[in-house]
Amino acid sequence: MSDALQDFETDHVKHSIGGFGGHALRRATHMAMAIIPIIYYSRGHDIADYVGLNPEQLVSSIIIGIMILEALRLKLGIVIIGQREYEAQQISALAWGGFAVALALLISPDDGKSGIEAGLYGIPIILGLTFVDPVMGEIKRKKDDLKMAIYIGLFTSYAVWLGCHLWIGTPILASLLLAPLTVAGEVPKLRYIDDNATMVFFPLSALVIMLPFL
Repeated sequence: MSDALQDFETDHVKHSIGGFGGHALRRATHMAMAIIPIIYYSRGHDIADYVGLNPEQLVSSIIIGIMILEALRLKLGIVIIGQREYEAQQISALAWGGFAVALALLISPDDGKSGIEAGLYGIPIILGLTFVDPVMGEIKRKKDDLKMAIYIGLFTSYAVWLGCHLWIGTPILASLLLAPLTVAGEVPKLRYIDDNATMVFFPLSALVIMLPFL
């Protein structure tokens, strides 16, 4: 394993604020984000109506709020439990994840469907992030084996995408082609862009390009 991958993955617990407890909270928070697209597509209109907005305006307002809070956090150099020490000087994984999830909700087409089925693309893109990332991260941290992480990540990603095909009608072609891109988004270790973003950006970008054929 490369030194960069060693620094980013096997030392996650060591460099997480709060030690193992902080690391566990980070993973749990990551997986809990799976509820966001479910709520958005099933109850988004009701929640948005309650605050006098439409669903897209609500998502945009939330992400603007996150960006403002992140800017304040960076200015003050604050890290909270579950975050890593280096996030005191750069945009956090949580902020990248929130931004990416918001873009997926705003950009993913609904194919004219309503309710939970409107998430035929947005849901698998976001669930890919929330489940594939922690699975691959833990394998790399514990087993020190990138190849194993990729194989199991692919299995998990296909389970998500094909499960959404059966559940909400995600096109099978999209499921087969986009599932690997979720995993591809986790592999490169970029200094300033967290994989919480690339794991969404890769399949979301490919989806936009593929739409004329779907």
